[in-house]
Amino acid sequence: MDVADLDHRTRTESGCIPPGLVSRLLERGHAEAVARWAGRGEWFCAREWARLLGEQGRRTEALEVVAPYAATGWWPAITSTAGLLESWGRAGEAIASARTAMEEGREPLALAFYARLLHRHGRGDEAFELLRPHIDEHWSFAVALVDVAEGAGRDEEAAELLAARVPEEHRCDGPWCCRGLDPDTAIGLLATIRERQGRVDEAIALLRTRNTTSLNGRDQLADLLARHDRTEQLHAYAAADELGHAAQRLAELLEERGDVAAAVAVYRQARDTSARHATLTVELAHLLARHHRADEAIEVMRDLAEASGADDWILDVLCTLYADHGRPEDGLAHLDAIERRTGEEEWELFRLRLPLMAACDRIDEALAQARAHPEGDTSYAASHLAALLAAAGRTEEAVALLRPHASANSHDLAAYLIELGRVDEAVTVLHQDRTRPPRRSSAVRSLEPPF
Repeated sequence: MDVADLDHRTRTESGCIPPGLVSRLLERGHAEAVARWAGRGEWFCAREWARLLGEQGRRTEALEVVAPYAATGWWPAITSTAGLLESWGRAGEAIASARTAMEEGREPLALAFYARLLHRHGRGDEAFELLRPHIDEHWSFAVALVDVAEGAGRDEEAAELLAARVPEEHRCDGPWCCRGLDPDTAIGLLATIRERQGRVDEAIALLRTRNTTSLNGRDQLADLLARHDRTEQLHAYAAADELGHAAQRLAELLEERGDVAAAVAVYRQARDTSARHATLTVELAHLLARHHRADEAIEVMRDLAEASGADDWILDVLCTLYADHGRPEDGLAHLDAIERRTGEEEWELFRLRLPLMAACDRIDEALAQARAHPEGDTSYAASHLAALLAAAGRTEEAVALLRPHASANSHDLAAYLIELGRVDEAVTVLHQDRTRPPRRSSAVRSLEPPF
């Protein structure tokens, strides 16, 4: 088993049976195929089959399934093996396997994994001492330290370590500004500790010193204020937050409380001042639709589409609302008006017609128009048309349509073949997508950018 090849295929989900299709195989009663391919280098099959064997009490067999993968020293297989052992109450064996991987030093993140494993099984002090010397090496070690500190009763020690790494003057202005543990991350982690110590005002004050508390669409300060029912402060923060994440959290909180009118008002106010005007408008439309106000949702999105110059992602949301709420003809009329203004539609706009026409029982007409489109013979057009056919129960036609474009649509084609019970054929299609992994150094993996 070649580790580089295995790692490349699983990271890219190319040339292998991906997790979604493993689940589909099992749902369609093809457990034997999953078991067979688990023993032929298909990691996602092996991982799922081992889990199922474990649930059936066939634990020795489960370990035998993942053993060849773990024997290579490949980190995902080692963590999966440890996870199985831990779930069966064999924590000592799980800890031993993770310790071996950590000591070999081939996987930098093994330290954080091992420390959390120790912490979950009553060895929090040991986990804390392991992580303490390494918190400057990478932010993930600092996060793990904060996680294990709580159970070990060492929150204050962790807080002192973090506070020492927050300089008076410097604030990071980019993701690679500081190597290792950057000051903004240290502040966020310190605030986490103060919050769980009940020192909420200190946590809030800390977060207000950061350049931004938003990450991946969430805002740490807004979430903290919501958790502690600091509604007035959250209102004030939402009014000042140009990104709009605080307004979104406030609207979510109000909706959770049943005050939909107030949530709508928050979105309407925030979208007029936020740099994320379009995103907040979409959130407002989804809120309205959830509460049986679909016509208002459509009106909101229609106004946004007109103002934005017909961005395809905005029109996608609008057309989905038209289709989902029984107004496909109105959606088509809207697209017709855009076409009259702008001329011939590019595929990204034309494809929005397909589900609307299907909702009007005009699938064959949609197919004919699509084939006449200048981009109608492309691989991406084939993907959309196949989905239309499959949704209408015409899976054989979907397969035939995708055949000439198999290399660009291998996952879709394989999924339809599985629906038809042609499993071996599906796997053959997936394996045709196999590419050689790029040459990689044999050196120990680094946590430093670029990754």
